[in-house]
Amino acid sequence: MTETKAKAARRGSAKKKDSPAAPKAQKTGAPRKRVVRGRLGRAAMAAGVAMLLGGSAVGGWWIWDRGLVASHADTAKWWAIGQAARAGLRIDDIYVTGRSQTPRPKLLAALKLTRGAPMFGFDPEAARHRVEQLPWVRHAVVERMLPDTVVLHITERKPLALWQNKGAFQLIDERGEVILKSGLERFSDLPVVVGPDAPTHAMALLTTLKSEPELMARVRAAVRVSGRRWNLVLENGIDVQLPEDDPAGAWLRLAEYERQHKVLARDVEVLDLRLPDRLIVRKAVKPKPPRRPKGQET
Repeated sequence: MTETKAKAARRGSAKKKDSPAAPKAQKTGAPRKRVVRGRLGRAAMAAGVAMLLGGSAVGGWWIWDRGLVASHADTAKWWAIGQAARAGLRIDDIYVTGRSQTPRPKLLAALKLTRGAPMFGFDPEAARHRVEQLPWVRHAVVERMLPDTVVLHITERKPLALWQNKGAFQLIDERGEVILKSGLERFSDLPVVVGPDAPTHAMALLTTLKSEPELMARVRAAVRVSGRRWNLVLENGIDVQLPEDDPAGAWLRLAEYERQHKVLARDVEVLDLRLPDRLIVRKAVKPKPPRRPKGQET
């Protein structure tokens, strides 16, 4: 009986081995995610480089300000600049707008840029500051135009007049600021203003004079008197005394007198316009003939 049970057990085990395996149940739901290695590291590196180059992260600034990782950060910064240069971000051209008076060599020297240098290896703000130190430049903007161009926009000062003070001449602009102190020969056709405070008031005076262009063409110099008013020196040597109050009105009156009476063609030394309702004319004093010594025969 025992043998019979053992045989039956062996036959049952054989049937189980011979029976086909049940099919595995297939999983349903979202597809399995792919794992891409290395991207997270590169993203973190890019974020770090951006922080070093831009300096916008508060925490990075805090660390940098205290010099805790200055040397490592500087190394990483220049590594990033070098990588950008190898990728093609190098200076190949400099585009300048607004230049008229500024010599090109002095402008390039102030920029301190060389062809082939890394695009992110220079400081646009520092370059702007250096350019604005040039005599003719009032305002400058320095920009990067990727991948290889630096753009410089400058606004130059406009020459207004020659300022004579203590025997020396200087070129001034519309704000009365000095542009040049030498090399003034090419500006000899500009009007001359004289007096310590003449540059401050020169723009207002010349604006008044331009209202009568034909009359202004005869003006050779304007002398500031006691810091209050102007005397004009015309090309024929006549002095025109403008009033402290309403010099523009007096200038229009002189233009009308000239159109009607040709006063500037007469033998006149001074035209006094300081009174609002009249023109005072002082004739030129004719030199007296020399007196002969007594007893000299003619």
